[in-house]
Amino acid sequence: MRLSSTGRRPWRLSGIAAIAVAGSLLLASCAANEPAPGGESPSGLSGTLVGGGASSQDAAQQAWVAAFQTANTGATVEYEPTGSGAGRDNFIAGANNFTGSDRAFKDDELAKDNFTACVAGTPIVEIPNYISPIAIIFKLDGITSLNLDAATIAGIFKGDITKWNDQKIASQNAGVTLPDLAITAVHRSDESGTTENFTDYLHANTPVWDADASGNWPYEGGEAANGTSGVVDAVSNGTGTIGYADASRAGGLGTVAVKVGGDYVEYSAAAAAAIVDESPAAPGRNAVDLAIELDRTSDAAGVYPIVLVSYLIACSDYQDDAIVPLVKAYLGYIISDEGQAVGVKAAGIAPISATLFDKAKAAVDSIR
Repeated sequence: MRLSSTGRRPWRLSGIAAIAVAGSLLLASCAANEPAPGGESPSGLSGTLVGGGASSQDAAQQAWVAAFQTANTGATVEYEPTGSGAGRDNFIAGANNFTGSDRAFKDDELAKDNFTACVAGTPIVEIPNYISPIAIIFKLDGITSLNLDAATIAGIFKGDITKWNDQKIASQNAGVTLPDLAITAVHRSDESGTTENFTDYLHANTPVWDADASGNWPYEGGEAANGTSGVVDAVSNGTGTIGYADASRAGGLGTVAVKVGGDYVEYSAAAAAAIVDESPAAPGRNAVDLAIELDRTSDAAGVYPIVLVSYLIACSDYQDDAIVPLVKAYLGYIISDEGQAVGVKAAGIAPISATLFDKAKAAVDSIR
């Protein structure tokens, strides 16, 4: 169930207070909005925080950065939408102070314990801060919505179904005049958490998709495009095109209602949040690692199974103590009621639930 800010126990801080840190960095609330001597940030925060990764988070991250820097004029936050794979690699190498990723680190990756910026032997923090459906987007003149089941979606993206008027599509869309037009299926060329979530849904729901879930596209053929923007541009600028992207980027393109049980479900933030709330935590993780295992096969009413859960990833214990106040302040702002509301407005995300918020706040508070 999607919870509003009034349906969860909020972190009752707002504005500058929401992103200030404890101790010597926290000024008296009566002076919180007044200019500080010498042009310093009213919160006392200063320095540069370097992040990057998931391009799906880009719209929300730009909004979060703008709000955070407005309240903390001495602080700079950089977020480069390099893609999830590059973001994780940069975090491992210590090039990013934090990263965004459309999947959590896997057990074998965590076992290597080679996170350069983190104190060896300490866990990393992984917070599912960005919950959004992945939309299947298409461009067909005069058609704005189609119903498709998992097997048909898989056949289209594998290249087995090549025409829009194929009977497998037509049989699910009575009354829709489908053109005798070639299908151009667009996929990501870069390693992508969006691709991994999309292929995980297909792998879990139909034997037609005989490849494992992967962040790298597993089949030959189709058209490849770099990043979320590349896929959206390729679909938008083509005819008879179809692709997949974070739903916030669907714009005016046609979208697919996905078959769940006996119904076809349109994407929505509420439907995405519903499947996240029903999914279990990943086993064997530290308390600050909030990775979950999505149940893609749920047939519950109103659940949308092609959902992207994108994570904020940070050290729980940094080699460089100087970066800690900025990391805690920025991550704390993102998960707050205020930050999540900014994400809703900028990118249409589903706000995190009360239970997840409490765990996320504890994880952020533990960073040192």
